[in-house]
Amino acid sequence: MTKVLIADDHPVFRQALGDMVGKLMPGPELARLEAADRAQLFEIVEREDIDLILLDLGMPGMTGLPELVAIRNIAPATPVVIVSALDDATVVNQAINCGAAGFIPKSVSMEELAGALKQVLDGGVYVPCADDPRGERRQGAETGALTPRQLAVLGLLAAGKSNKEIARALSISDLTVKVHITTIFRKLGVATRTQAIVAFQRERSQFVNH
Repeated sequence: MTKVLIADDHPVFRQALGDMVGKLMPGPELARLEAADRAQLFEIVEREDIDLILLDLGMPGMTGLPELVAIRNIAPATPVVIVSALDDATVVNQAINCGAAGFIPKSVSMEELAGALKQVLDGGVYVPCADDPRGERRQGAETGALTPRQLAVLGLLAAGKSNKEIARALSISDLTVKVHITTIFRKLGVATRTQAIVAFQRERSQFVNH
């Protein structure tokens, strides 16, 4: 069963996100969990084995990025996608550098939101357009150290394992594997599995495990 946690203090928005997830991931094997504040968020994260978290950093009790870091420490294998009213380039970059698997601004249309969410659920990583209306360049999405979990996924890729085999070996879902692989590609600046393996072998001394 795939478990998706929607953490947002606005019930209408939680419902909209939940409906989108349901349409993009139809079937009885999807469990949708919800949190409306920091306490509920961490109660669920610590209790459940979540496959994907859609997180609003501005919920009651939240301070922002420290909660993202805390979630990554509790559940390092769980992709966390920020869905926020903030879309400042600095906030986006900091979130990605803190381990977010994507950043979807609430300012986008519902159609764009659905498209961004589909990209994430398909294993992609969504961030706002690289060139925003102010001409600021989104930086940081292409760099950063591989986490221990990402290194484990990359090692299994190098061993020729399929996504399903990696998921089984690491006790994570296929969706989580897809997100990890896409994040690895982004960090290494490559587009294929072979390129990722070659780039890692060539430059692994530059990566620092978190």
